[in-house]
Amino acid sequence: MAAAQEGEPERKRLRADEDGGANGEQPQPQPQQQQQQQQQQGEPALDELSTGRPRYRPDDRTFMTQGAVKVIRKVHDTSATVEEDVEALVEALDSHRGCIFESAYEYPGRYARWTMGFQDPPVALEGWGRKFALTALNARGKVLLIALSQAMRACEAVDADSLEVSAESIKGRVKELENARFPEEERSKQNSIFSVVRSIIAKWRTETEVDPQLGLYGAFGYDLTFQFEPIELKQDRDPSQRDLALYLPDSILVHDKQTAKSWRLEYDFEVTTEDGSTESTVGLEREGEEAPFVPQEGGEPSRDHEPGEYAKSVEKAREEFKVGNLFEAVISQTFRQPSKAKPSEILRMLRVKNPSPYLFQINLGSNEYLVGASPEMFVRVEKTLEGMRVETCPISGTIQRGADALEDAEQIRQILSDKKEESELTMCTDVDRNDKSRICRQGSVQVIGRRQIEKYSKLIHTVDHVEGYLRDGSNGDASFDALDAFLVHTWAVTVTGAPKTWAIQFLERIEHSPRCWYGGAVGFVGFDGSLNTGMTLRTIRLKDGVSEVRAGATLLYDSVPASEEKETELKASAFVEAVQGAKAFANAAKNGSATQSRLRASAGNVGAGKHVVLIDHQDSFVHTLANYVRQIGAKVTTVRFGITEEELKALAPDMVLMSPGPGKPSDFKCAETLAMLQKLRIPVFGVCLGLQSMVEAGGGTLAVLDYPMHGKPSQVKQTGAGRWNIFDGVSKEFTVARYHSLYANRESVTKDTKFAITAELEDGTVMAVEHTELPMAAVQFHPESILTRPSDGLCMLRNAIEKLKYSD
Repeated sequence: MAAAQEGEPERKRLRADEDGGANGEQPQPQPQQQQQQQQQQGEPALDELSTGRPRYRPDDRTFMTQGAVKVIRKVHDTSATVEEDVEALVEALDSHRGCIFESAYEYPGRYARWTMGFQDPPVALEGWGRKFALTALNARGKVLLIALSQAMRACEAVDADSLEVSAESIKGRVKELENARFPEEERSKQNSIFSVVRSIIAKWRTETEVDPQLGLYGAFGYDLTFQFEPIELKQDRDPSQRDLALYLPDSILVHDKQTAKSWRLEYDFEVTTEDGSTESTVGLEREGEEAPFVPQEGGEPSRDHEPGEYAKSVEKAREEFKVGNLFEAVISQTFRQPSKAKPSEILRMLRVKNPSPYLFQINLGSNEYLVGASPEMFVRVEKTLEGMRVETCPISGTIQRGADALEDAEQIRQILSDKKEESELTMCTDVDRNDKSRICRQGSVQVIGRRQIEKYSKLIHTVDHVEGYLRDGSNGDASFDALDAFLVHTWAVTVTGAPKTWAIQFLERIEHSPRCWYGGAVGFVGFDGSLNTGMTLRTIRLKDGVSEVRAGATLLYDSVPASEEKETELKASAFVEAVQGAKAFANAAKNGSATQSRLRASAGNVGAGKHVVLIDHQDSFVHTLANYVRQIGAKVTTVRFGITEEELKALAPDMVLMSPGPGKPSDFKCAETLAMLQKLRIPVFGVCLGLQSMVEAGGGTLAVLDYPMHGKPSQVKQTGAGRWNIFDGVSKEFTVARYHSLYANRESVTKDTKFAITAELEDGTVMAVEHTELPMAAVQFHPESILTRPSDGLCMLRNAIEKLKYSD
């Protein structure tokens, strides 16, 4: 198993003949009939978690749902053309309704890589507060409306007097509760737009035939939480803004990247009308209205907070923290700008720049789109032998990626030792556990991953992983489903605050505009009882050609207002830039431009055309040192110590690099080498033994450390002395790797040599010197070690090659 910060702790999933569930209960045995169906369809055993990917590829089949809908399923293999099919779908979604969801991120026990999507769905479900509409988007949708009208008439939560049914649409309203008091455990059962969703699922559900992909796909708006926990609304809202936009597709492209298998599911449906006749979609075209993306020409960028206003809101939040009304809050602000880039171009750029477990592009119709790269799961529900498992992965704690794996490790150490970041995540997870405890079996809510590291293209996050098992009513209590799990988590503390209800009310008062889709969710509600949703974060909303990016910051009492405002601007900037750069990125990709190669190119190959001779003092790091010099662009020839004057003349180096080594300088006759270099007027840079050689040859003395420093890091600070500026571009204080027992006697360096001390430890130990007259410089530490930041090591060597020169 991977280490704790690389994957999930091992959790054995119990089979039907094993003892003990998550809370010590005996799992129910798997029915033999269902076991046989799983084998026939290739479905994995229920003790294997899906990690979000499609559980299996179903076969061709015809079956009847509980709501008397006949489903005819055809499955086509698309493995040979899947890449082209996916890109064609992405392109089509610029002008056709539909969705594509991708996971471009893997994490053991949590995320796998997959793609699912469709265009031209037959039916759309939209909601505005308690009002809803089911709309047929083509002739096939009109057939489905017959079954859906039956479901709406049978739904007790729908106000029968409000229903308006036609061949093209069904419109209605969800009833208000007559008795507003109920057990808090059953709050998610109160009438809401989710009552409509639940009725649709019931119409398509089947006990004997499981379909892993058939369901509702789309977006869930932030305001849906008010149907779960009402608050006093303060902000003006656009009455046309939808809270819910879901599609029921009849053709779905699926790519399981884990198994490299792809398929397309095509469904036909037969329904029985009120007079007993049958209507079918068989033979009807799978088509939809074409409405191309219309960019906005002209216009200026804008935001819903003027500069400095967000910081004032942070101050107001701190007042709430001080008196105990809130523990934390996530205030957000919106940035707008005209967009010339198509949604497809933005998605393709995000794929490269921000691969994530929840990449998505949704055409919502009415010239409105969502394109995002969310790192955070909202809620996922799936069937296991232990019951219906609900899981979440709260994210709180963010730090920038380093330039390489070594800097990443340092950043990870820093964030894991940050108590403020730990407190933020703890609060998020404690609230998350409370949400699950409302509807899950006692003892089943567990933290199965604590402060684990997830690394993305630009950021590192600390993440908890929490699971629970839904109560199924077997003990005489209420039974809960995936929609209950969804509702009780609206919305995560990571986008609202704590205590959650008070935080949401505070945000309603303090924020400058409604959140619309921000802080909500996108994803899939399965007719088989499953659910897979990601949070609507790092998302670009395109409406009438204008892009909107919304970003927030997690605030605590010790938050610094100006810093928090800057954080939101920084978070938003990456996606603002994605909108600005997507068109150019798309053009570069079409032209075969080596964009990525240029981005990776190092700044300034100052070593180009230069020849460096590296003298090896039988050291074990010499070739890494040579590799660093080659990265700067120089040619390197490595020779053993004892090189003669004639041999050195023949090599004609621009600089000599004296390597580290064991023992003393005299063991390698370093003084003679240095004398020869001065005679030939060849600049020299030394590392470790190289520094000791220069000091000793220049008249100084060496001493032995009380405690040898071998493979240990130390903090070094520059003194500001020296004429060659070897540390130009390096921080005034930096961490280095030390491998030495000998060191230069500080007093002898200053009194007996012409070397200036350019870097030292806190206790004054000499760490670098430069000759005051000759082009000679050296460091006591190892710039090529993993303990020295690679960018620092390369910078020093680059400076040495560029700056150490004899004057003509």
